[in-house]
Amino acid sequence: MHRFHYVGNSLHCESVELAAVARLYGTPTYVYSAATVEDNYRRLAGSLDGLDVQVCYAMKANSSLALLRLFANLGAAFDVVSGGELRRVLAAGAKVNRSVFAGVGKTEAEIRFALESGIFALHAESEPELARINHVAGQLGRKAAVGIRVNPDVDARTHAKITTGKSENKFGIPLKFAAAAYAAAAKLPHLELKGVQMHIGSQLTEVGPFVEAVEKIAPLARQLQRDFGITYFSLGGGIGVVYQDALASGAAAWWDALPADRRPITPEAYGAALKPLLQPLGLKLLLEPGRFMVGNAGVLLSRVEYLKRGQGKNFLILDAAMNDLVRPAMYDAYHEIVPLQRDTSRRALMADIVGPICESGDCFATDRTVQELGEGEYVAFLSAGAYGHVMAGRYNSRPMPAEVLVRGSSFELVNARESFEQMVAGERVPAWLK
Repeated sequence: MHRFHYVGNSLHCESVELAAVARLYGTPTYVYSAATVEDNYRRLAGSLDGLDVQVCYAMKANSSLALLRLFANLGAAFDVVSGGELRRVLAAGAKVNRSVFAGVGKTEAEIRFALESGIFALHAESEPELARINHVAGQLGRKAAVGIRVNPDVDARTHAKITTGKSENKFGIPLKFAAAAYAAAAKLPHLELKGVQMHIGSQLTEVGPFVEAVEKIAPLARQLQRDFGITYFSLGGGIGVVYQDALASGAAAWWDALPADRRPITPEAYGAALKPLLQPLGLKLLLEPGRFMVGNAGVLLSRVEYLKRGQGKNFLILDAAMNDLVRPAMYDAYHEIVPLQRDTSRRALMADIVGPICESGDCFATDRTVQELGEGEYVAFLSAGAYGHVMAGRYNSRPMPAEVLVRGSSFELVNARESFEQMVAGERVPAWLK
C-alpha cells in the first residue's frame, strides 16, 4: 500500500499535487511520502506480535537525514554498513545503542568509531574480521559485542546482483563452519558473542526462502544460545515491493482482486509463516528491512525535454538520467512511469523512455506505452524510494537531484539540488598547470 494516487487527473502524494512540487523545485526531484513510511514500519513491526522485535532500518536503501529522523521517531534502530552511514544516523539526531554495523569490509577506523559511538553490535562476516574487531576493542580496553553473519546457502530466487544467501556469494560464514567460527571467537578476549545474523537477499516476493533459511539457522541458534549465551537472532531483510502495477497496488481493492497465489509477500504473511519457527527460540529478533520500508514511499519526478520520432521508433527524452536513477541500467529494473497530468483523451504512444546521458544504457524503458506527452510535461517514476537518490552520481557533470518530504497537505525540501559550485568545491588545479 502507498499514498500516491490521482485526484481527478492530477497525480498526488498524500494530499500534495506533485506538479506543484515539480514547478517549485524543478526536476529531477525525489518525493517521499511520510505516511507510507509510517504505514510500512508499523505493519512490519507488528508482524511478529508477541515476540521481542527490534526493527533496524537498512539505511543503504535510502539514507536521507529526514527519513532517518522519521524512522528514529517511530522507534526504529538502524542497520549501517559504513562509517559514513553511522555518521548520518548521528547527524540525524538518533542514537546508535540499538543499531548494528554490517558489511564484509569494515576498516579499523570504522570499527573503532562504531565502538566509540556505542553500537549495539558488529555483525562480522569472516574470521579475519573477528580478529580485527578483537584487536581494535583491545586497543580501546573494552569488549566488542558481535554477531556472526551465517550464510545458509538458500536461493532467494531474486536478481543475481542482489542475492546474498548462496554459498558462492561473498557474504557471511558458511553454515557448516559457523559453530567452529563461534568456538574460535569465544577464545578471543575482547569479544562478547551476542547474536547470530543472516540475510539472504533483496526483493523477495515469496515467503518460502525466508522459511527455508530460518529452518536452517534455528538449530544453530539453539546451540549458540546453549553454548555461548547469545541473546538475539537477526533475520536480515529482503521483503520485496511492487514495481509492476505500482500505481494500482496502492489500493486495497487491487490486492483483494489478486488470486492468493499471485499476491506479493506482505508483512502479515511473513510474520504468520515465521512466528511458529521463531517463538520457541525465546530470542530477541532483529529485522533489517530497507527496500520494503521506503521503496513504494518514493517517486522520481522528471520533465519531458523532447518527443523524438525516429524510423520505426519513438524516443521520449527526459531530463532525468541513469545518474539519477541507475536501477534500470544496472539491474534491468522495471519502474512504472506515469504522467503527472492524466489525459484519457490523448492517444497512446509507444516509445523508448530515455535520459540525456551519452550512453545507450541511459534507457529507463523500451517500447513502453504511455499517453502521448510533449516538451515541458512531467512524469513520475513510481516505487523509486529505495536505491534511487542513494545510488545517484554525477556522471556527465550532472548535479545530484533534490529530495522533498510530504506529510499530509504539506511538503518541504529536505535536500536541495546540488549546485555546480558544490560539485567542484573539493577539486583543485595544481599550481604547475596554471
